Amino acid sequence: MEPLASRIRPKTLSEFVGQSHLVGSGKPLHKAIQEKHLFSFVLWGPPGVGKTTLARIYAQNVEGVLYELSAVSAGKADIKQILEEGAFGQQKILFLDEIHRFNKGQQDFLLPFVERGELVLIGATTENPSFEIIPALLSRCRVFTLKSLNEEEMEQILDRTELKMDKESRQWLIRMADGDARQAITVLENTQNLYKEITIESLKNTVQSKFLRYDKKGEEHYNIISAFIKSMRASKPDASMYYLARMIDSGEDPKFIARRMVLFASEDIGLANPNALLLANATFRAVETIGYPECAINLAQCVAYLANCKKDRSSYNALRSAQADVEKFGALPVPLKLRNPTTNLMKDLGYGKDYQMYDDADYLPDELKGKKYL
Repeated sequence: MEPLASRIRPKTLSEFVGQSHLVGSGKPLHKAIQEKHLFSFVLWGPPGVGKTTLARIYAQNVEGVLYELSAVSAGKADIKQILEEGAFGQQKILFLDEIHRFNKGQQDFLLPFVERGELVLIGATTENPSFEIIPALLSRCRVFTLKSLNEEEMEQILDRTELKMDKESRQWLIRMADGDARQAITVLENTQNLYKEITIESLKNTVQSKFLRYDKKGEEHYNIISAFIKSMRASKPDASMYYLARMIDSGEDPKFIARRMVLFASEDIGLANPNALLLANATFRAVETIGYPECAINLAQCVAYLANCKKDRSSYNALRSAQADVEKFGALPVPLKLRNPTTNLMKDLGYGKDYQMYDDADYLPDELKGKKYL
């Protein structure tokens, strides 16, 4: 039987929920679909927010022939087969899910067909495209960033299931799914099949049984990486190693793991041990050059080190605090004495006046005098 998430999948843009910054009236994807504009693009966002649905709606409206592949299992032979098939005068559109799983060689192979327009490429990824897609291919694609679905949008999607539950159970499900509509619908359907009555307790039981193992397709992807980061943050090396082993066993991209450790080294360890960033970067490089299975050893060494390091988030917190002031106050004028007096007019206006190296004066704009970030 066709899964519920597939049965209630939107067929038109008017049925689509969320991503109003892309599909609202006058927004880029709405205009592209309305005007039947053919171009390659990448949909970047978390799981269950509509990437596959948008690709299908786009292809249908521009009257192209849509081919769907997952980069986890597809290769060059699959692309060759698509190119050899007749499209009867229609544009071939390739939807490549998890495009970040294609290695450099596979992306290089795909590039000329996108360049020549033999294929319109729609890539879908949960990873930053600037890290995972080769520059030549990325330069030929527009990147659209999708957001997690908010509570109101999740409510609209759950209404379509027509499955009955009380308000408390619905709120629990929405919080659990964390903006992932596919996960919410799947858990809801499984609960209905297993327990008939949908309650918080039956939903919890379903989640526990469903996600006992790491889901290689990404359903549990963010839960495990969250537990991994939080274990290192709490200086729990044994728990950190366990979640690392879970990811390795699942075949998780080692670069994804290493990249999170590079971020962790600055965000959570920071000034307490600057060497952590050096080791994390070295680990990322080792992962790139060695690959599985041996690079698991490099990952384990780095995890053990990071988990055991003292933690200091002061530089991270300082950045966030400074960014909040930038957003609050806008572009405050730089104090005159800190400006570069490159012309006589600038000197006459006071640029650089009274500036001395290493003085004790406050270098912040007047509105922020005395502000401490670190």
